[in-house]
Amino acid sequence: MENKNFVSIQSQLASGHLTVSTLVSGYLKAIESTKELNIYLEVFAEEAITRAKELDKKFTADATSVGRLYGMVISIKDVICYKDHPVTGGSKILADFESLYTATALQRLLDEDVIVIGRVNCDEFAMGSGNENSAYGPTINALGENRVPGGSSGASAVAVQADTCLASLGSDTGGSVRQPAAFCGLVGFKPTYGRISRYGLLAYASSFDQIGTITNNVADAALLLEIMAGPDAYDSTASPETVEKYTSLDTQTRPKKIAYFKSALDHPSMDGEIRSASLEFLEKLKKNGHEVIGLNFDLLNYLIPAYYVLTTAEASTNLSRYDGVRYGHRSTEVNDLQETYKKSRTEGFGTEVKRRILLGTFVLSSGYYDAYYGKAQKVRRLITEQTKEIFQSYDYLVMPVTPSVAWKIGDKSIDPVAAYLADIYTVQANMTGIPAIAIPLGKNKESMPFGIQVMSGRHTELSLLSFANSIETSNLYIKNNTLL
Repeated sequence: MENKNFVSIQSQLASGHLTVSTLVSGYLKAIESTKELNIYLEVFAEEAITRAKELDKKFTADATSVGRLYGMVISIKDVICYKDHPVTGGSKILADFESLYTATALQRLLDEDVIVIGRVNCDEFAMGSGNENSAYGPTINALGENRVPGGSSGASAVAVQADTCLASLGSDTGGSVRQPAAFCGLVGFKPTYGRISRYGLLAYASSFDQIGTITNNVADAALLLEIMAGPDAYDSTASPETVEKYTSLDTQTRPKKIAYFKSALDHPSMDGEIRSASLEFLEKLKKNGHEVIGLNFDLLNYLIPAYYVLTTAEASTNLSRYDGVRYGHRSTEVNDLQETYKKSRTEGFGTEVKRRILLGTFVLSSGYYDAYYGKAQKVRRLITEQTKEIFQSYDYLVMPVTPSVAWKIGDKSIDPVAAYLADIYTVQANMTGIPAIAIPLGKNKESMPFGIQVMSGRHTELSLLSFANSIETSNLYIKNNTLL
């Protein structure tokens, strides 16, 4: 399909050259033709067709009666609740479970006439960097033979990449919308922690989790944020800050002060082609009037260890609710309550989830709490303080999204730490609660895409989106996903 931005779709709908029914039909054909990529766990075909017909009829009767998202077709990651629809978190432990309510963020989109075309695959309970940990098999990157799409929102990225929907909702705990976006040549956006309600999002690590978007462009990300953002009585961590008109996207004429970490670009894990492209990008920012300064950030190598101590600790607590008693999988070969817990969880959880539960339980255990969890909390506080100081002097912090392009499926299965290190540049935004966006930067010699990441201070989404939009639309830095 040719329509890869919402402005174009709405223009064609308004002129009568396109209907939502035709649009949905095209997406369903694309889903059918890309089954080998294992994107969708469930396609809401009949529901989407029926809703499209209703909206077309409504639009024909009165064009002003439809919502702002008339013509927007999305997919949702399998961790976002949708009433009367299954939600499994990519896990066998929630097989056949149907949600009793709809996530606040999704409901706000539905209220504006979005159409949800299906539920897409993900790493089990959002734990992974390659979409290889799903109980339903890996999703494959559409751009490379047997390559991962990134994780944990990998299938959300491939759904957009393969043009089976216009946008997708994912979740970002440590880079899970930004890393897949970079691996698939798309825009991945994570707002400030609490900017979008987490009500209806299956919890992995509650103080890190945030619903985010994967889109073809910045403008569509801004629109979705504007509709989803805002306080929510069902989520006490949702921010009460005023929702700005994110779609206004300032033209960004004033030169900006931009920082980057020298240690990030010189890190031993950094791919040479990505490093060169990132440096070239920073030089182009300078040539276009921005002040670009390299900073020393001594805590870079503490980000991953602290992040995994804290998130696994929170995960071990959050996932204790899946016990085979209240809902989800229950083992049938048990004699007492203790066996029910043990066997249900053993049978229901996959290897990576078990690994993180064990690690989280260990760091919270008596005798180790202060040595690991307590120390990681202190590191998080230091990182947050230093990051806040940076944004007192600079408008944006720029760094690569990932140290490499997408790897081949199975390449990092033997050594999970190698996969964890793929998040080295993305976890800072989640550790500190700041907004971050990944935009396409270029492709390597094997034509695999990679991205550049821009971060800003808390609740500065309008400024961040505006800057990213100026990069995307200026043709000074990016053209056809290839660095100029």
